[in-house]
Amino acid sequence: MMKLSSLLQGICSQPIPQELQDVAITSITQDSRQVQPGTLFFSVDGCAAHLREAEEKGAAILVSSQSHSHSPVLTAENPRLAYSLACSRFYGSPASRLCLIGVTGTNGKTSISFLIHHILTCCGIKTGLIGTVYNKIGAVELPAHYTTPDAAQLHQLLAKMEEAGCTHVVLEASSHALAQHRLAGCVFDCAAFSNLTQDHLDYHKTMENYYQAKRQLFRQARQAVLNWDDESGRRLYQENLCPSAVYTVQGDSAKTDYAAVNIQPHARGSRFLFLARQGKEQVVLPMPGRFSVENAVAALGTACQLGVPLQDAAQSLACCPGVPGRMEVLPAGADFTVMRDYAHTADGLEKVLSMVRETTEGRIITLFGCAGQRDRTKRREMGAMAARYSDLVILTSDNPRQEPEEQIAQDTIPGLKEYKTPYQVILNREEAIACAFAQCQRGDVLLLAGKGHEDYQALKDKTVYFNERDLVARLAGTIEKNGGTAYNNL
Repeated sequence: MMKLSSLLQGICSQPIPQELQDVAITSITQDSRQVQPGTLFFSVDGCAAHLREAEEKGAAILVSSQSHSHSPVLTAENPRLAYSLACSRFYGSPASRLCLIGVTGTNGKTSISFLIHHILTCCGIKTGLIGTVYNKIGAVELPAHYTTPDAAQLHQLLAKMEEAGCTHVVLEASSHALAQHRLAGCVFDCAAFSNLTQDHLDYHKTMENYYQAKRQLFRQARQAVLNWDDESGRRLYQENLCPSAVYTVQGDSAKTDYAAVNIQPHARGSRFLFLARQGKEQVVLPMPGRFSVENAVAALGTACQLGVPLQDAAQSLACCPGVPGRMEVLPAGADFTVMRDYAHTADGLEKVLSMVRETTEGRIITLFGCAGQRDRTKRREMGAMAARYSDLVILTSDNPRQEPEEQIAQDTIPGLKEYKTPYQVILNREEAIACAFAQCQRGDVLLLAGKGHEDYQALKDKTVYFNERDLVARLAGTIEKNGGTAYNNL
């Protein structure tokens, strides 16, 4: 519980009236459905109906961008920003006492975050993790509903991590969170940038807006580790928002602070020589693909910038278990390989499929869909990329939400037709996976793209449990019952 004067001093556009300064605040939210007596409610969207609901539920104070007939209402020029700053104060400003590491970019955020967390943990640093797959406090895993949580949830998590003895926290910073000021008031000891490719234009509208959202993280960072191989990474470096080191796996290592050279890829991982300002170390990485090397170099560079000894950081990667839903091999009980990955952009598909192509003896069968009520302009590109690298493509649904699945498929098919790759359209994802499974032969790789670690599917009128690992296990069990014959009931 806090007094209103302590919570909002300097945050609102107006001085807090004397009669309100000692009002006791017992909770804080921007969701009118969560309001109860004693709640400080921030109207981040200015919706009159939400203000009325908050008032009817007994909110102690309402904060909005403009005055209303509701009482009492305080005004803030930017309620989203004010909400995040107030949340930090309400939970005791834990971010100010923790070493925060932020990771942003279109692809690779989750993997880089996991790798940094793994390195720090292996080096004896108790570290929290906040991200897409789950949140982690020590050995305790908590569900994650968003890549970057709501400000109240974020600071509550940070407070719990501090209480549990964490000194460092690795956090995935999404463009939505940055644009919505969810991380306002947080100062990052180091921020890492992976890349910027087309995504989320349904929200940001233009690539420049998308870039500017990502850029915000580096305005809040004491130092940065940037991808020199990416145009936006070079732009961030040139804008000199904070002291920056750069990394590469493709460019001139003589001009960068961190680099991977002598890369030796194999089906289950890679070996490479890591060059750093501090020296050089041989790295064994049990995660396949050149993009995994890129992610590892970003993580190693970040660890080194934080003062982790180079040798300790490099050696710790040899025992990294990988990231759930990122190039994850699923037990299939067959003489072909089934993998799942979160790739949901054209760039993500290209990175995954080009790696699979390098190590596949048989065919590549790619099953994917495009999300509903999201950027429609990337669907054709995703179809073209899947067709370019695959021997067979099965187009299905992802999370269609309120958008007709048939419309999503029609947006994607023109890309599939850019190549002569055969394709099938099976909109029921469970049926599509069963059909793909039935067509696999010895030496083939079946890639299930888009869902990754997710265990649900968002449909038109409901969200249902859907776990591809469980489905593949059932299909594998059917193979065993049939004496090695693949399941096929279609």
